[in-house]
Amino acid sequence: MEITAALVKELRERTGVGMMDCKKALQAAGGDIEKAIDELRTRGLAKAAKKAGRIASEGTVISYIHGAGRIGVLVEVNCETDFVAKTDEFRALAYDIAMQIAASNPLVVSREEMPEDIVKREKEVLKAQALEEGKPEKIIEKMIEGRIDKFYKENCLLEQPFIKDNDKTVHELVLEHVVKMGENIHVRRFVRYELGEGIEKAEVDFAAEVMAQINN
Repeated sequence: MEITAALVKELRERTGVGMMDCKKALQAAGGDIEKAIDELRTRGLAKAAKKAGRIASEGTVISYIHGAGRIGVLVEVNCETDFVAKTDEFRALAYDIAMQIAASNPLVVSREEMPEDIVKREKEVLKAQALEEGKPEKIIEKMIEGRIDKFYKENCLLEQPFIKDNDKTVHELVLEHVVKMGENIHVRRFVRYELGEGIEKAEVDFAAEVMAQINN
């Protein structure tokens, strides 16, 4: 069964869960919305979504420095109480997110934050590529839609595969901790610095280096 945007929207309205998680649940349920709701409840996502509207003004700012100072990340992760903010588990989550940013170099936290001019430019490039490939005009828009979705998944922190477990996204990682800790958790903002960024230099695969450090 085709998972339509209308079906995803209906599930989102009924559960409050994010669009991507709704789509995944519908795919797992073969398009059956009731089974998809059960899937979201089983995973605790429906419960976590209800906490998303609660104010999260506590938390921590965590730093991660890689390669003797070649990459530096600061990330602010919020929760509801100072008690949770001080737990080892919450701080470990924030540290993992900082490491994710160092390795995967996202542009923004979520797709809602992606500047419209960047999206517009990306679409223009993708359209030019599709025309160059000789694709029929009538399917180019659908192709662009799919490729833009891939662009978001690569460049939005919450949609990236978690570097320690590629079977889940960073968003799913955060939701797991929301369910575990019973509080809303929100990745608010980050900044990433790379030594010599913007200066012409030899290519270095910093993402591979960060992954190697994790695996050692």
